[in-house]
Amino acid sequence: MKKTDSRRVRGWWFVFLMLWASTAAAQQAEDLGSHLVHYSAINTSQLTPEVASAIGVQRSSSRALLNLAVLRKNEQGMDRPVRASIRVEAVNIAGQRRDVELREVTEQDAIYYLGSFRFHNEERITFRVSVHPEDRPGPAREFSFQQQFFVH
Repeated sequence: MKKTDSRRVRGWWFVFLMLWASTAAAQQAEDLGSHLVHYSAINTSQLTPEVASAIGVQRSSSRALLNLAVLRKNEQGMDRPVRASIRVEAVNIAGQRRDVELREVTEQDAIYYLGSFRFHNEERITFRVSVHPEDRPGPAREFSFQQQFFVH
């Protein structure tokens, strides 16, 4: 994972957060006990040109953006973002595999991981995610989810 200069996305975090909130139906979370992993995948054509440029993602009707954030749970409900080692493998229904290279983005108090990849119309992809938060001892935790993508 490559680290992105936070100056590159400064000011766009709010816009991206609003985009993420507007796609809440596509956003999901995986409970790993002491941590939560929020994830979403959207067609990059849904990004405004300014946001796509700010986060370094190519807009395309056949390209998707995977966004993950790892939060340490807090009893008071103020979950805290943490760094993590994350590996994602995408597998389509034909069994074709591809790794989704993620890059870490930090902006003020937020830490999230972005990766983009190509897809074919109506392609159903299973994402196999391995997460190891830096503040958690022990092995990485794994989960998977599926999503179908459409060319717009």
